[in-house]
Amino acid sequence: MRTRLISVGERMPAWVAEGFAEYRKRLSRELPLDLVEIPLGSRGKGRDPARAIAEEGQAVLGALAREVHVVALDGRGKPWSSEQLAAQLGAWRMHGRDLAILIGGPDGHAPEVLARAQQTWSLGPLTLPHMLVRLVVAEQLYRACSLLAGHPYHRA
Repeated sequence: MRTRLISVGERMPAWVAEGFAEYRKRLSRELPLDLVEIPLGSRGKGRDPARAIAEEGQAVLGALAREVHVVALDGRGKPWSSEQLAAQLGAWRMHGRDLAILIGGPDGHAPEVLARAQQTWSLGPLTLPHMLVRLVVAEQLYRACSLLAGHPYHRA
């Protein structure tokens, strides 16, 4: 199973890029992780934010493979503990399909993106910078793989 993290927004700060690269390397055998960056929709004075969300949504949908299991990060989604995420990962692996995890732009996902998702996942009630979310997701995927493999990385 391969995983694609599809994220609206480009140009991670160096420290986020380094952290993401580290977890991507750690995951390379158990859960290959690719990052797809989607440009932000045009925003600003006189621009309709709904149009920007729609532009981003179309680009996200265009980056999805046809037979992929889609999980959208959304504040209204289901919060999973690390153990619950590991159980989800185990279930996703059993289905034998690739996985796409979606991170929306500053205004969230377009309705059609949420409609395409089989699941929505919340990282909790905190508002996090979208670039930092990439790193948190990569670390949590690594932790879930470690839990499933019985490695001591996770010590709760």
